[in-house]
Amino acid sequence: MAGKTSTDPNVFILPDLGEGVHEAELIAWKVKVGDRVEEHEIIAEMETDKALVEVPSPRAGVIKELHGKEGEILHVGNPLVTYEGQDAGDQQGETSAAQAPSEPADNGAMSEAEEDAGTVVGSVEAKAAGVTAADGKVLAAPAVRRLARDLGVDINRVKGTGIGGRVTARDVQAAASGTSAPAVEQPSRMPAVEPAQTPAPELKAASKPAPMQRVSIPAGEDVTRVPFRGVRRKIAERLRSSVDTAVHFTVMDEADVTELDALRRQLAAASGEKVSYLPFVCSAVCRALTGSFGALNATVDEQAGEIVQHRSVHMGIATDTESGLMVPVIRDCDRMGVLEISRQIASIAAASRDRSIERERLMGSTFTISNVGSHAGRFATPVINAPEVGILAVGRTREGMVTRDGWFRVGKLMPLSLACDHRVVDGATAALCLAEIVNLLENPSQLLAPARA
Repeated sequence: MAGKTSTDPNVFILPDLGEGVHEAELIAWKVKVGDRVEEHEIIAEMETDKALVEVPSPRAGVIKELHGKEGEILHVGNPLVTYEGQDAGDQQGETSAAQAPSEPADNGAMSEAEEDAGTVVGSVEAKAAGVTAADGKVLAAPAVRRLARDLGVDINRVKGTGIGGRVTARDVQAAASGTSAPAVEQPSRMPAVEPAQTPAPELKAASKPAPMQRVSIPAGEDVTRVPFRGVRRKIAERLRSSVDTAVHFTVMDEADVTELDALRRQLAAASGEKVSYLPFVCSAVCRALTGSFGALNATVDEQAGEIVQHRSVHMGIATDTESGLMVPVIRDCDRMGVLEISRQIASIAAASRDRSIERERLMGSTFTISNVGSHAGRFATPVINAPEVGILAVGRTREGMVTRDGWFRVGKLMPLSLACDHRVVDGATAALCLAEIVNLLENPSQLLAPARA
């Protein structure tokens, strides 16, 4: 557990890999017994329920023993690597490499920076929260460091906006483009359930299709067994929990998006950017949730028996990855215009697929959209991303007959399926909310600007 230390100064215990993570699957060792490693060198690759994590060596030394086999589930606080006796020449003046974050204060609770220390490269010292200032290095995950190298950015000159001053991928991208990354609102702490990456069925967030999930059965065998691990295991757990807890019901309708399609094309031509329907759907949902239908912008605290209403709309975007579903979050989506939402969707979808997305960007959603139509199909019965109380599935837009004022024509129809938790949302409220979303999509000019200033 976080705060646990080893009595042997040559034993490196598995650090806290992120808030709420108590175990991880060992994907691959990057070293072997007898290897000499340098400080910060990657020694193992591990997968939590949310991310692929590279674990760096906290010191230079020779590997004496590796604790765990590839494919094994390892627990935070247990030994990960044992080093040969400490090299006095290399380690003089360094803090013991065996220690995870130091013992917490009197109340037994660690600070947020201390809790996050194990998620970043460089060290597991709580005092340094990653890398000491004397080293002249900043706090950043290995994937972010790689991104900085790829973009030609000196990461040590980048101001971090993440937890404890950590440099995030967005900070590096902003530095590469010559802009400043906005401060990121840290995720609120729900006392009972973490509103993160809960699975919804069918997913897709950007135009690039995710790889199809394929099953390989060995030659000569009739069956193969695939264990639930990593993200896939968490998907199974959260789907089961959502279905067992929330009382699902779904309302469906279609929106005539002929005018929206024309506006979308005009915006793409004017901006020079590719713009899909999804940012407009996000904008319409934000307007509904910040208007008369705030009841759907809520989460349920099961432990306290309370409904938690949210002012800001933190939009979860269900996204396909090779490892399974991830639901990255666009925080304060209601304060963004369509183009900014479009860029955010592209950014979080790409970061989710290459597993470089920061853990805090997978937390704190208050409503989720699942773009099932990017693959195929019209209507759906999406599973709620608990502890949220609503999820909207967007079907495949198609040509169809549209009637208005006694006339009919061929137009573009977008199927929409809104699923809600009946414990919190009445049927009439859900139906009226969906009708409002349809109306906004059919009269899209107001969707370009943010829903809330």
